[in-house]
Amino acid sequence: MPEITAADVKALRERTGLPMMDCKRALTEAGGDPEAAIEALRKAGKKLMGGRSDRETSAGRIAVYASLDPGVGAMVELLCESAPVANNQEFIELASCLAQQLAVGPGATTPEELLAQPSPAKPGQTLQQQFDDLTNRIREVFRLKRLCRLNGPCGGYAHHNGTVGVLLHVEGGNAELAKDICMHIAAMRPTVVSRDDVDPKLVEKEREIAATAARNEGKPEKVIPKIAEGRLKDFYAQICLAEQIHPNKEKYGGETVGKLAAAAGMKLVRFVHWELGKE
Repeated sequence: MPEITAADVKALRERTGLPMMDCKRALTEAGGDPEAAIEALRKAGKKLMGGRSDRETSAGRIAVYASLDPGVGAMVELLCESAPVANNQEFIELASCLAQQLAVGPGATTPEELLAQPSPAKPGQTLQQQFDDLTNRIREVFRLKRLCRLNGPCGGYAHHNGTVGVLLHVEGGNAELAKDICMHIAAMRPTVVSRDDVDPKLVEKEREIAATAARNEGKPEKVIPKIAEGRLKDFYAQICLAEQIHPNKEKYGGETVGKLAAAAGMKLVRFVHWELGKE
């Protein structure tokens, strides 16, 4: 059996970030082969973490990758057990790699499909290996909870702490406005792009509520339909992206998002808005 030197153990520790004794044991079992030792350490780590799979993962990050040219957007939600790990730079990098590969790669519909693909930041490794190596070092449960890809020009925004993410599919316009509208969506929480996307049953219900309120206020019956339609404008402004006023009034002069988009030659197609831990 080849001699396992202190330098060998140190080199493996530097590559894996794992304790010296674990590295020495793995090298010994692998006959001094560092690649075989790394694989053994990964398997041991997966076995260990498999016994902890029922732990709560209430922290994590949402990561976004978006581009107008070429047109693509992707968003992932990667969960972990604690806030310090969610703010760990390697965890942030892993979430970013997952979003980037989902966007620029062949796509994926399940976490397993995505994790099997190459890591953009770790040449020669899959995302699964990057995932497993970090889990092995940190010893917290990670879960790739959600993934979303939009095939078309996209703006994107993720809050600095990773708790909110937005993808916006557009046609035309520019990246700056697309990102600013994503920030607006994160802050104002619209649920649809325009009036055309609102469920007619919901509109009729709101119309009836407005009419009843006007009737209870003693308004003349003949003007109640007009009053109800006027009050529906407030309802639309609450839920329709295009009818909301952009909050950056200094930059956009109190215009609605719809008018800003039209002035820039931009069509608002659809958006996806996630908050961490909320489906």
